[in-house]
Amino acid sequence: MTYIASLQRAAWKSRAIVATLAVLLVAVCIMSFAVGRFSVSPVQVVRILLSPFVEGQPDWSSGEYSVVLNIRLPRILAAVLVGGALAVSGAAYQTVFRNPLVSPDILGVSAAAGFGGSLALLLDLGSIPLQGLAFGFGLLAAILSMGIGRLIGSGSSVVLVLGGLVVAAMFQAMIAVTQYLANPETTLPAITFWLLGSLGRATLHGLIVPALIVAGCLGVFYRYRWQVTVLSVGDDEAATMGVDRRKVWIGVIVAATLMTASVVSIAGIIGWVGLVIPHIARFLVGPNFSRLLPVSTLLGASYLLLVDDIARTLSVMEIPLGVLTALIGAPFFVLLLAQARKQWG
Repeated sequence: MTYIASLQRAAWKSRAIVATLAVLLVAVCIMSFAVGRFSVSPVQVVRILLSPFVEGQPDWSSGEYSVVLNIRLPRILAAVLVGGALAVSGAAYQTVFRNPLVSPDILGVSAAAGFGGSLALLLDLGSIPLQGLAFGFGLLAAILSMGIGRLIGSGSSVVLVLGGLVVAAMFQAMIAVTQYLANPETTLPAITFWLLGSLGRATLHGLIVPALIVAGCLGVFYRYRWQVTVLSVGDDEAATMGVDRRKVWIGVIVAATLMTASVVSIAGIIGWVGLVIPHIARFLVGPNFSRLLPVSTLLGASYLLLVDDIARTLSVMEIPLGVLTALIGAPFFVLLLAQARKQWG
């Protein structure tokens, strides 16, 4: 009876945390609309956002309307999408690999997507082709890494990780080639800034396909949520409970890789989100993936949105997101290592 009561308490605690994080995300979104060089009051932000659904005489300027709907709305949605996707994919990777140091770029996806984006900028192809090339090369990196793991290591996770390191190094070299060939006055700064991570190119139209991909991958995670939790305990326990390790493992890895490639195509390479946020989520609700899934998503979305607010308001020039996430995440991760080492044994 005590065991059942403890489970019920844990479930209620998890629901309370999810509800709190959801409210926090809404509050951060409204604040993000209001802050910036062109300030708009939160009340005015809500009125503008509700204007398509509520009839009435507008009492805002055209500048306020344009800033809220045309500039900040795509950027905020992109931050929520990218942050949530990176965090939950990091949680999935760490759980199935049973390794707290695993991050979404483990298979070389981020480096390959970075090369795709750099190539598009080098050829001046525009925003939509940039996202397409980044996404395509990200998938190619995952296919190459998994091919190496299958052919050489017979599906060994260690060989898969090593294959990812090799693929990442190869695409990093190809990024260096694009930078070498780029015009140092125009194209090279654009490539460098995009690789450091930025949401400045986000558009509502460009977010549609990545959002659908992320939603589909979240559905896969939800479908396999309890199987992933069992896999985190061990392969023997999973086999005893009838879990098809190969099917679940491949499904989760493919979904996490698709998520990573899709959001890197939007924002460039943003590190540390998928490494640090899952640890915070695990500290809040424990290792159960059913609870990690919503908590990691909400935490990652709020975190990257806050970081983006800092990036565009801290100085006259926008600070690259990848720089800030590293400056914040690296020292914070050191504080988490001791606790993580105890939990992961």
